[in-house]
Amino acid sequence: MKVLVVSPSWIGDAVMSHSMYRLLISKYCSNIQIDVITSMWCKDLFHYIPEVNRTLFIPYGHGVLELSKCFRLGRVLKNEKYQQAIILPNSFKSALIPFFADIPIRTGWRGEMRYGVINDLRILKFASFPLMIQRYAALAYDRNIIKNFCDLPNPLPWPYLNINKKEIEDVLCKFNLDSHKKLLIGLCPGSGFGLSKSWPHYHYVTLAMQLIYCGYHVVILGSSTDQLINKFIKYSILKNLKQYYDNLIGITSLSEAIAIIAACKGIVSNDSGLMHIACALKCPVVGLYGPSNPDFTPPLFSQSIVLRCIKGCYTMQKYSTLYDGYHSSLINITPDQVLKALKKLLH
Repeated sequence: MKVLVVSPSWIGDAVMSHSMYRLLISKYCSNIQIDVITSMWCKDLFHYIPEVNRTLFIPYGHGVLELSKCFRLGRVLKNEKYQQAIILPNSFKSALIPFFADIPIRTGWRGEMRYGVINDLRILKFASFPLMIQRYAALAYDRNIIKNFCDLPNPLPWPYLNINKKEIEDVLCKFNLDSHKKLLIGLCPGSGFGLSKSWPHYHYVTLAMQLIYCGYHVVILGSSTDQLINKFIKYSILKNLKQYYDNLIGITSLSEAIAIIAACKGIVSNDSGLMHIACALKCPVVGLYGPSNPDFTPPLFSQSIVLRCIKGCYTMQKYSTLYDGYHSSLINITPDQVLKALKKLLH
């Protein structure tokens, strides 16, 4: 059995899709080849997912429809003779490559009215699959077998990332963190959605100082898109404590960030891709949620604590609730609350 999976473009969603790969391997008793097509910024993630045979790259950027490129790649993939494609994103364009590749079974949720391009179309009712991980898992099965989350295996196999100790050691050595590896605490202040999903930088600075005074070495991780937060931190009071922390925002690759998180004793993170990576690495996590919904994309690790000051789900565009770009509910989570939760996990 050869299956092509169109992966989500967001790192956190791509991590959560790992449960579906594990279910496919179990369903076909390992007699299956899974190839994944994903965005360039997610590519390193799949090095640590052993169920994936090969990683391909989507020929378009976020928000851009490159129809001719999709067609050319689809015609190339036609020669691979895939029996099924599973399309995880809900966008119309994500279904085009399997359609152009003439893959006979193209499975996915309806999403952006994808009648025709997806011929194994599932109609989603939120109450039937309240968690994102359940929606992905359901696509591993026939629609007549799995009609709601109660029909899924219980418990679902949660995501995990398989990284070897040598790679961790090499990355720690590269960033001069090897001498601190027994005391590392990771802070992940960025978010793919910007400041509206971020705990304020000044709270992270206060927490970092508290952790330093508790004897920990703090490492701050994020992508090159988190430069505003990076600037805030660089010019904060932490600049006087440089020997006790490392600010690696925009400096590490995704693979290097994964290795550093794997070495941490605990992680404090916004609802972000790095939070889900930490959970998949079985690293204790304090997850900080504001307008995003922890009932839909919770941290999938037993040693995790969610802190949130509001109920329900809110759109990120409610600027009336933002202060300097930060959501008021995230501002209301105090560093003392976070430190208390982290200490509970570490002990």
